Amino acid sequence: MDRRQFLRIAGGGIVLAAGAGVAGCTSNPPDEAIVAWQGPRAETDVRRWVLGYAILAPHSHNLQSWLVDLSVPDEITLRCDLNRLLPETDPYSRQIMMSHGTFLELLDLAARERGLRADIALFPEGAFGPEKPDQRPVARIRLTPDGAVKPDPLFAQILQRHTNRQAYDAARAVPDSAWQAMAQAAQPHPLRFGYVGPEAPVVIARHRAIAAEAWRIELSTPRTVMESYRLLRIGNEEVARHRDGITLLDPEVVWLNRMGMFDRSKAPAPDDLATTSQIEDFGRKLTSTQGFLWLVSDGNTRETQISAGRAYVRVQLAATAHGIAMQPLQQALQEYPEVAQPYRGIHQLLQATQPAHTVQMWARVGYAPAVSPAPRRGLDAQLVKL
Repeated sequence: MDRRQFLRIAGGGIVLAAGAGVAGCTSNPPDEAIVAWQGPRAETDVRRWVLGYAILAPHSHNLQSWLVDLSVPDEITLRCDLNRLLPETDPYSRQIMMSHGTFLELLDLAARERGLRADIALFPEGAFGPEKPDQRPVARIRLTPDGAVKPDPLFAQILQRHTNRQAYDAARAVPDSAWQAMAQAAQPHPLRFGYVGPEAPVVIARHRAIAAEAWRIELSTPRTVMESYRLLRIGNEEVARHRDGITLLDPEVVWLNRMGMFDRSKAPAPDDLATTSQIEDFGRKLTSTQGFLWLVSDGNTRETQISAGRAYVRVQLAATAHGIAMQPLQQALQEYPEVAQPYRGIHQLLQATQPAHTVQMWARVGYAPAVSPAPRRGLDAQLVKL
């Protein structure tokens, strides 16, 4: 869902900054870090096969905070890995719960492909409180053969779905047919889908301004930018070892890191070129963006957050089928104090009055060159060890 790549000043004069992505970076993650994107191997336990697709779901900061228990035969228990949260940028774990929703939706699509009905019981021991997750399960799933189950065409897009943080084609608008497909994909879940394109330039400009301000705030707030710095994986060795977090493969930065000249121990100042360059780069990406979409929910319960994640990944799969790129803009939807003004701004712009409504997802949409997949830790790394 929000895997941003950071470059910062090093050695007192070398600046390699690139907003929500690395400018000019052509390196791909090492093969062992993305092997999961080849699809699951043949498995004697169909649960493992289904989960091999579920772990390809988008996740905030690519944390992959899914913890799966297969100790009960014919059953899957999904928990939240409490060591993989974002307390600074996602203090109430709303995005984390959405990321569990994306997981459950891909699990359901994979089950349907095998003629299985996925009976998903959310929070079978009670939902988490509004503050943070706990040890109780997010969901308990049973897979049952069912001749009435029909495969979903969106399944075919799972291995092709990638979040794209690059500049989009400013001369090419998203066609009505693609917007309609995305809206239809969201329908199984009770959220309001909306979008805007270049036919409304004043509104588009407002979207860009709110996104830019929220990005500036996150980069200028030490504790929030450091949360991302701690998840940086620089170079093939780190990427292969962790297979999560924020991938950074720019050759010059990898070299600087090896020489001990890339400091990840402290945040740059708001006026450092490392910060301002990232802000400017993201501004250029926003300028290239000719479409934005959003999902608004009634209320904001844990079940609603799960549903929002399920709806979002369906929308992204539908976009993928139409060759459309997408990047979530979660910065303005986060709930830490410094970002309160953009948070109010996007809710007002999208007519999501509070507390009755919550903007669960907001994303930039357009055409862009293909990007490599994000690293994945693999299923075994996400299983409860017995």
